[in-house]
Amino acid sequence: MEKIPPGDPSAYLESLMKAGQQSMKQFDDGLAAALGVRGKGPSPIGQSFSPFTFAMDMQREYLTQFWRFWNKSLVRTLSFGMNVTTQPARGDKRFKDDAWQETPYYDFLKQSYLLASKQLSEFVDHAQVDDKTRLQLRFHARQFIDAMSPSNFPATNPEVIRTAIQTRSASLSAGIKNLIEDIQKGRITRVDESAFEVGGNLAITPGFVVFENELIQLSQYTPQTPDVEKTPLLIVPPCINKYYLLDLGAGNSFVEYAVAQGHHVFLISWRSAVPEIGHLGWDDYLRLGPLKAIDVVRDIVNVDEVHALGFCVGGTILSCAAGVLAGRGERKLATITLLTTMLDFKDTGDIGLLIDEGSVVLREATIGRGGILPGKELAFTFGTLRANDLIWRYVVDSYLKGATPDAFDLLYWDSDSVSLPGPMYCWYTRNTYLENNIKEPGKTTQCGVPVDLSRVKAPLYILASREDHIVPWQSAYLSKDLIGKDPRFVLAASGHVAGVINPPARNKRSHWLNDDLTCEAKDWLEAAEEKSGSWWLDWDFWIKRHSSGRTPAPVQAGSAGYHIIEPAPGRYVKQKSN
Repeated sequence: MEKIPPGDPSAYLESLMKAGQQSMKQFDDGLAAALGVRGKGPSPIGQSFSPFTFAMDMQREYLTQFWRFWNKSLVRTLSFGMNVTTQPARGDKRFKDDAWQETPYYDFLKQSYLLASKQLSEFVDHAQVDDKTRLQLRFHARQFIDAMSPSNFPATNPEVIRTAIQTRSASLSAGIKNLIEDIQKGRITRVDESAFEVGGNLAITPGFVVFENELIQLSQYTPQTPDVEKTPLLIVPPCINKYYLLDLGAGNSFVEYAVAQGHHVFLISWRSAVPEIGHLGWDDYLRLGPLKAIDVVRDIVNVDEVHALGFCVGGTILSCAAGVLAGRGERKLATITLLTTMLDFKDTGDIGLLIDEGSVVLREATIGRGGILPGKELAFTFGTLRANDLIWRYVVDSYLKGATPDAFDLLYWDSDSVSLPGPMYCWYTRNTYLENNIKEPGKTTQCGVPVDLSRVKAPLYILASREDHIVPWQSAYLSKDLIGKDPRFVLAASGHVAGVINPPARNKRSHWLNDDLTCEAKDWLEAAEEKSGSWWLDWDFWIKRHSSGRTPAPVQAGSAGYHIIEPAPGRYVKQKSN
């Protein structure tokens, strides 16, 4: 830092901010390289505009334009005692350190940032544009607002400076080391990956892989009760994540719970896309996925119908497969359970704002006839939906403070991304987020059948999460009118993951019940009764009402036609895409 005349706070602040700009330029260049987003190519979800790169560029511009204002205004604040009381939103942890409140310099940085953020948000809200454009502007403005926080800058974060002093700069050295390692990985490390092993302390419910093709492995789980439900349960997890979200570990596993309740459980494990399957399309995912798995389960157990449960995109795939079966006149499903699933994509939340005609056409031109959408691109896109929690928090902790990531199973799962074949991804984005076709009877032809979801007559159980930022619960609620019969809708507390993964033994959170589904979503909630604890008990009771009794548990997995291939969780789930 250049030499400063004694007693000149304005000159000191000017020098400090110059040093901060120089440090930040080196830092954000390295960060952009680590994330693999430098350049003008398509963004993770297919948008030609990258909000993250834009935000990094705007950070530098923000510092250049505002440091003089901060310097002069801070002197006035110290001299005249100006008191500004703008406060962070509830739950915002970026300014929890006492220095942000007690030290005038940091308090002013915080207040300036919050006021500027409020002004930018109000500007967007009053823009003379259509509703969708306003939502898109709001999303991109939030990316910029999150990125330009003074807590993200090494020169303007009191915790970073204090930690560097206390550790004699060891924290800065550790941060550089963490950054270099992430540059090599091409992604941000948010969790201690050495603490987890799929098949070791994750995905540990006992079972065997009894079928596989080029896209899926099918596991049959070992019964833990003397007898099991005659009607087996097939679980279809999302294909954009690894399945073991549903089998995180002992005491925190939906699969473990279902087996313990006497369900005869089978589960699909999707393969992360590799070049030899880069040509697979949406129909292939239906044909090689749930349609094939349903027949294998029916053959092994020797039944006509199975219970089928789909989670998120797995629920969309399962619903389309059910539509294909209905179009063929085949009754193979005893019930359908949809967890945080969208079939009507009219209101998709923030993620839908990143998909437009231009972005889809670009993806169709590049990977629509073959190729792969890398898992790390999808993972980063989902991270931007909650950038403060899923991106900037870890940037600050890992790169600026040199901290070691915590061991957290959900974050490990979230970082274990899955790649998708280009043709499948392109069909999905066009017919869901872009054109909202699958809900329209006969609008799409899938596996050679005009699909009409209303022809599916299996009893339906729908679970949505009240704070879900990926599948708005009001959109999930609309599925009651699109597919199945005698629907039951349950609303869980919390978000997309925590609302679903809620073991009863922990007695956490709550859920809402209301048998009247003839009303709008907001009216349903107003009349709903809140119940403490997990929704899993309600689902177990419901699905057993639609079963056909119990039968002695099988003594071994598979059958004469389907032999054991390997122990669960199998090979596919262990393959890394990143």
